[in-house]
Amino acid sequence: MTGAGRRGAVDRLRRTVRSARAWGRMLTPGALPDFLVIGGQRCGTTSLYHYLAGHPEVRVATGKELQFFSLHHGRGERWYRAHFPAAVPGLRSFEASPYYLFHPSVPQRVAATLPRARFVALLRDPVERAYSHYLHTRSYGAEPLSFADALRAEPERLAVALRRGPDTRSAHTALRHHSYLARGRYAEQLERWLAYVPESRLLVLRSEDLYADPATVYAKVLNFLDLAPFRPPGFARHTRRVDRGPSELTDPLRGELAAGFAPHNARLAALLGWSQSWPARK
Repeated sequence: MTGAGRRGAVDRLRRTVRSARAWGRMLTPGALPDFLVIGGQRCGTTSLYHYLAGHPEVRVATGKELQFFSLHHGRGERWYRAHFPAAVPGLRSFEASPYYLFHPSVPQRVAATLPRARFVALLRDPVERAYSHYLHTRSYGAEPLSFADALRAEPERLAVALRRGPDTRSAHTALRHHSYLARGRYAEQLERWLAYVPESRLLVLRSEDLYADPATVYAKVLNFLDLAPFRPPGFARHTRRVDRGPSELTDPLRGELAAGFAPHNARLAALLGWSQSWPARK
């Protein structure tokens, strides 16, 4: 078995064990979460998850990505609650599933189940995010194509999968693994969320700001979530991928992608009141 295959098998085993434990706890389910980190994928959500999990007023779910509102909604609210501890005054609980930002059915489901929860989204330069997503998918053995070929194949891959419905197995596979460009069109995803969630309950941040000044951004997140000021011992960056080999994100391809994302970035800046989404690379 390849290294990617072993990692995939370990992840599947962890999910199976976690789910089995949750089914076992369904007789005494916990409280629903107070907040969610909803994405985006490859945007620093794992790092933010660990920073929040270390706060003394926060208790985490049984795992980082429960994917209830996307992959497992059919299992019911009681199954979801079983992943969380019982409510305790002064303590909050949360989970982080980056697929939530992108999946089209999630905002309505979340609004119906968590009417008072708050949500945090991290957004990264969509060109960098797309390539990081590609490397991540390839590392799991789920992408046989080159980066350029994968980008060309994306529209048809997604269209074929979505014709069968957004909650089919094939749709989830395509939406999660092969949405390199689609996930970087952030404005349309946030507009879906804002159709169901008040703007006051959604905090949108740039990943680059988190990387550059994690203490300041973390303090902003705590203030938004009404958590007490806290500084963890350190702000390590957490990622599941180590890039090796020459980059397939060539300068010409980077320029082509940047031009393609430009109108979407402008739409995002207008939506959020930002002066610009991401500065041009020098």
